[in-house]
Amino acid sequence: MTTTLGKAITLGLRRALENDDKVIIMGEDVGKLGGVFRITDGLQKDFGEERVIDTPLAESGIIGTAVGLAIRGYRPVCEIQFDGFVYPAYDQIVSQVAKMYYRSQGRVTIPMVIRIPFGGGIGAVEHHSESPEAYFAHTAGLKVVACSNPNDAYWMLQQAITSDDPIVFLEPKRRYWEKGEVDLDAPAGPLHASRVVRPGTDVTVVAYGPMVRTCLDAAAAADEDGRSIEVIDLRTISPLDLEPVYESIRRTGRCVVVHEAPSNLGIGAEVAARVTEKCFYSLEAPVLRVTGFDTPYPASRLEEDFLPDLDRVLDAVDRSFGF
Repeated sequence: MTTTLGKAITLGLRRALENDDKVIIMGEDVGKLGGVFRITDGLQKDFGEERVIDTPLAESGIIGTAVGLAIRGYRPVCEIQFDGFVYPAYDQIVSQVAKMYYRSQGRVTIPMVIRIPFGGGIGAVEHHSESPEAYFAHTAGLKVVACSNPNDAYWMLQQAITSDDPIVFLEPKRRYWEKGEVDLDAPAGPLHASRVVRPGTDVTVVAYGPMVRTCLDAAAAADEDGRSIEVIDLRTISPLDLEPVYESIRRTGRCVVVHEAPSNLGIGAEVAARVTEKCFYSLEAPVLRVTGFDTPYPASRLEEDFLPDLDRVLDAVDRSFGF
């Protein structure tokens, strides 16, 4: 079927609720309102208030309660309304969610998913356009994934919910309304695996979440100049699956990493370090990064200057051929 990324997430949640009575959705306004982006629209009506739960405006309380539910055998799916609202729950996530399995020597699992709409591009006010992925990817015990298209949104969410590991599930909010094909029969592959989404021969461009579409657009534009860009969607930020990236770079000799978050200590830095270690003798140029700037996210009237766009990606590709 063809649907939007947001609707694909709704369908994934609905299927997870149907398949397992232990799945519970909880968060601010997820019930009667259906969430600020209407992702949970209709779910409380169909599954009841005991399975789709409107919580108080207290992110720490949401996650803390979900930890207790997970220990008791439930599979809570927590919605954080916006990326910038997750920080009150940060202590719970990194101190309890991430460490309980290790502390208990494997006796206690925390099968929970924390859904976070992330990134900019929607003209929102302060605290509504953050990219907090590096905080969570740095935390041992957490897995962090980011979908970029409707098919992945549908299947990766269900795979995350059935996992016994705690997973931070990042949703590119500015892509909620973009349409794509969804295969309702089977997932395209395992959850924690990157994928080549556009083959090419001249340079490898690596991205995840909202930037995958930007890089695909850049690759299409580069075709007009006779330059072939291979685009790889990481899909999972922690653990990183970089084998397809290494394989690609050994063919192309060049790599550009793209993400919205600031450059300093971002995911791109980790990718660049590992690529340099594994592919040093294949590289024809340094690994380059195209990122947001090392500033707090700006006011909405300036966000188009902050966010990486097609021109900045193509500029980095051109610079990689100048070494």
